[in-house]
Amino acid sequence: MNNRINILNCPIDKLTMEETVKLIGESIQNKTHLHHVVVNAAKLVHMQNDKELYDSVVSSDIINADGQAVVWASKILAQSLPERVAGIDLMQNLVKLASEKRYRVFFFGAKEEVVKGVVDKYTQMYSSGIIAGYRNGYFKKEEEESIARQIGDSGADILFVAISSPTKEIFLNTYKDIINTPFIMGVGGSFDVVAGKVTRAPLWMQRYGLEWFYRFLQEPGRMWKRYLYTNSMFLWLVLKEKFFGKVVR
Repeated sequence: MNNRINILNCPIDKLTMEETVKLIGESIQNKTHLHHVVVNAAKLVHMQNDKELYDSVVSSDIINADGQAVVWASKILAQSLPERVAGIDLMQNLVKLASEKRYRVFFFGAKEEVVKGVVDKYTQMYSSGIIAGYRNGYFKKEEEESIARQIGDSGADILFVAISSPTKEIFLNTYKDIINTPFIMGVGGSFDVVAGKVTRAPLWMQRYGLEWFYRFLQEPGRMWKRYLYTNSMFLWLVLKEKFFGKVVR
């Protein structure tokens, strides 16, 4: 389908945002199936020691670089991704596409008031016709299969899952055949941004790869250890790969 590079044993597609949207649009139109995932520095670090997460990511059909740090790492490793394809921006583009092409979207994840806020916002922006259904992201393990069947029965063309890693990646990989929706994608905390619960970093911070720092400023007590570890480890692993080669899994 396209050229891929490899960073820290993870394949990543050399795609622009425009190319990604085009591929997804063609897949939905042809009623084929695409499982999409984005990777950032933190996810690539966690994939080194979480085999279930690793397997769920690498089995996806399209793997985009969500974090600017991943794009920079590709240049350090002389593989050069064309650009960052942020999950939230891709989601916004695909909701717009759904409105234009009369596709239907299912929104799964976040708190009830948040996912309802997302549905209300997109209904106001476009119409209720794009909404196949929605459900909050709080459930028990034994409910997973019934949720997958609920999504499949909705007739959705697109599924967005706003649950933290690795739960969303594993859920999608485990149940994608039951869900049977043409396009499925994990979108992390994107629902919180769309619903207005969390403010996204200014564009200049996004361009310089500082969204993580903006997020840290919002919740320093909860985020400092997470970002200190993952960012430092990501840099170390990239430099290790640069000078000593890939580590065989």
